[in-house]
Amino acid sequence: MLCQGSQALVIGGIALFMPLIRTDLHLNYAQGGTLAAVSTFTYAFMQVPVGVLADRVDAKKLLLVGLLGTNVLAAGFALIDSYPWLVAIQAVSGIFRSLSFAPGLILIGRQFPPGKQATAMGLYVAGGFSSSIVLNLTGPLLVGPLGWQGVFLVTAGFGILTLIAYWLIGADGKITGQRKQPPLRELPRLLKHPVVAITGVIQFVRLAATHGTIQWLPTFVHDQKGFSLQTAGWLVAMGAALTAPSNIMGGYVADKTGRPRAVVGISLAVIALSLAGFVLVDSLVMLVVVVAVNSIVIQLYFGPLFAIPISYLGREVAGAISGFGNFCANLGGFTAVWAMGALKDATGSFTLGFLLLAGLCGVGIVAVLALSRIPVQQLESTPSN
Repeated sequence: MLCQGSQALVIGGIALFMPLIRTDLHLNYAQGGTLAAVSTFTYAFMQVPVGVLADRVDAKKLLLVGLLGTNVLAAGFALIDSYPWLVAIQAVSGIFRSLSFAPGLILIGRQFPPGKQATAMGLYVAGGFSSSIVLNLTGPLLVGPLGWQGVFLVTAGFGILTLIAYWLIGADGKITGQRKQPPLRELPRLLKHPVVAITGVIQFVRLAATHGTIQWLPTFVHDQKGFSLQTAGWLVAMGAALTAPSNIMGGYVADKTGRPRAVVGISLAVIALSLAGFVLVDSLVMLVVVVAVNSIVIQLYFGPLFAIPISYLGREVAGAISGFGNFCANLGGFTAVWAMGALKDATGSFTLGFLLLAGLCGVGIVAVLALSRIPVQQLESTPSN
């Protein structure tokens, strides 16, 4: 969880300090969106290869290599002030970040029995949101004496210390037993399975809503609503504090009730309403309420959504299908972050961007209904390893 949280600090830092980064580098909103989104683009295209690799090699080694590269490049981000070079750094950073996601899911999944996989995955991603709490509470205070560059150097140092700790005490990530992996030629057929394809659509929606909100909420609160950067940081920290336990709770409810699709569908409906609420409320009190509601549900269905295809196809291909799901998700995240910046430049407001995200959640709900047409007994009868 700490490893996951350390790599999430890089993304959170760009989101929180975007107003300062844009000012220092003289960027428009579209350029700021590109800087924030380019790592998501490369990260997305690495998901399936890394997922397949994680099913076959030592997942711990992949995780450690990914964390090392991510944090070294985070330090580089703080030391370079050339926009083209920063875009290049972020692009390469996305490749290293991809080495930590699927291996991390596999490693934490091995600590839980088959019936608790949604809980395990929710717990894993909670690490990222927990670190966001710390960053958004302390970042606005540290940025005065250290500058945003200094904060990045501190977070990179923390990330390196964390990966050293996991290298020393973490369990071996090698595959145990006689688990047989399907041949690579079977991968296209596997990824075309209806459950994988439909959950891929929902994954696109999931991270479009999540990254679009997380990346632009501080700037939205500061630039469009007129509040201070410290207030924006406090709102994001509050949201992260609510999101972290909801990841765990969503997985627990899905495992306990056996109704992961209901958790996904209800979450998407509430997210759509909260996104519309962002642009409709103006007072700080109401904004706090809307951010709180959004934060509780924005990642509530992370665990159930990743667990659905695994429960159907088996844990021996967890890396590949989780990688594909995260590939679809990060395409959504990249699209949303870039498009919202471009729409802000074109319209002078984030209103249209948030409303489009709300409409995208409606597409996700339709996909959940399509998923429900797959007989429940097929999901339940799937053998697990």
